[in-house]
Amino acid sequence: MTRSAPDRLRALLAQPGLITMPCCFDPLSARLIEQAGFPLTFMSGFAASAARLGMPDTGLMSYGEVIDQGRNICAATTIPVIGDGDTGYGNALNVKRTVRGFAQAGFAAVMIEDQVAPKRCGHTAGKAVVSRDEACARIRAAADARAEGHDILILARTDARHDHGLDEAIARAAAFRDLGADILFVEAPRSEEEMIRICAELDAPVMANIVEGGLTPALPPARLGEIGFRIAAYPLTLLSAAMQAMVQALDAFGAGNPAAATLMPFDEMKTRIGFDAYFAEETRYAQDR
Repeated sequence: MTRSAPDRLRALLAQPGLITMPCCFDPLSARLIEQAGFPLTFMSGFAASAARLGMPDTGLMSYGEVIDQGRNICAATTIPVIGDGDTGYGNALNVKRTVRGFAQAGFAAVMIEDQVAPKRCGHTAGKAVVSRDEACARIRAAADARAEGHDILILARTDARHDHGLDEAIARAAAFRDLGADILFVEAPRSEEEMIRICAELDAPVMANIVEGGLTPALPPARLGEIGFRIAAYPLTLLSAAMQAMVQALDAFGAGNPAAATLMPFDEMKTRIGFDAYFAEETRYAQDR
């Protein structure tokens, strides 16, 4: 019997060591992550908003759009996918609906955070968090939705480090753990020393978020594992690489030399997208007639 996405994520977390997790933004990027051999991915809110809307991660992507994007991503890959549930899209009852929807879409886990809505990328200016009580109510509601029959892991995020300091951020994360969160995420620590303290003081799987050029030191994966992180998320690496490649290709077109663009061979492109597998299955059914 095939294990569910949440069970596959639980099995990964039960193993020792760091899980390196490139993040996706659409079904194709998720499939490429799986093809590269990574066991886990995350639908980055920043990257998905950029890819789907061409707009910044400032709460502009609606619940319905996120669920639609996530459902397609989960259907395109067999590895577990974590989804960005933002603030839960409203009050505690909205959080419950968000958790139910993410579970039904096929996500292995849902991230719920404590920012004020509309939320924004954790490495940009202007973010703020709700009170600790309201933040805890969101995680309690998420845990209640799971207890009501919607199997999914809860990734609880706090952005309190920005305005309230590391002590408050760690205290919130510990409270989230006590309320039933499976994975903890303290966003945007400013130093390796802060990262060490987060892992030392939180008795639960902890995720690091590595944004190239962001506020958190981009430590090597080996060092992140030594510190005690269980997951290292890279939310923008693939989007950044794709954007850079497209801009360079467009520059080559603009210079009248499209052949100068760095391209994947057409045969490899077809294989990675799934044409070969499609035609093989098509032939099998044709032979049955």
